[in-house]
Amino acid sequence: MALPDVREIGRRRKAAGMTQKELALRAGVSQSIIAKIESGNVQPSYDIVKRIFAVFDELGRATEVRAKDIMSRSVVTISKTSTVGRAVEIMRKLGYSQLPVTDGAQVVGLIAEKNILDIVASGRSIADIMRKKIESVMDEAPPMVGENEPIASLSGLLQNNAAVLVVKGNKTAGIITKADMFKIAKK
Repeated sequence: MALPDVREIGRRRKAAGMTQKELALRAGVSQSIIAKIESGNVQPSYDIVKRIFAVFDELGRATEVRAKDIMSRSVVTISKTSTVGRAVEIMRKLGYSQLPVTDGAQVVGLIAEKNILDIVASGRSIADIMRKKIESVMDEAPPMVGENEPIASLSGLLQNNAAVLVVKGNKTAGIITKADMFKIAKK
């Protein structure tokens, strides 16, 4: 595996907010070798470069936003045998745009404003729609990820899904919607 260009060391160190001394301590090298590498006065060994970039990689992993950092821990679900009207009532009351649909403890689908609006747009009576069972209009279950799923994966999943469920073991630990992605700005 090729290492990044050694000319990147100074830029990445500064971007991480580290002094040469801090980087040297973490990489197990002298501060003077860091200074010489950054000034271009020495061609470091592969081992030294590898240790320095390992520090940058470790810093990146430690600061990377994960699913557990932005998920909403309170997951409100609705049974597949409930009515669309009940789902609309819950979504309106809580300000949600979708609800995971369950069959017992298992998530089997998702009911979203979009589902309901699509049915209304097709010309069906709103009163008729509100009496329908959720299982007859729900979408498939949202994707499920672990708590440590990186933000890049989540944003990709949310391009094509209204929500992503976060699971810990075999239990739902949280939910992430497109709106939750804005929590990143606060980090």
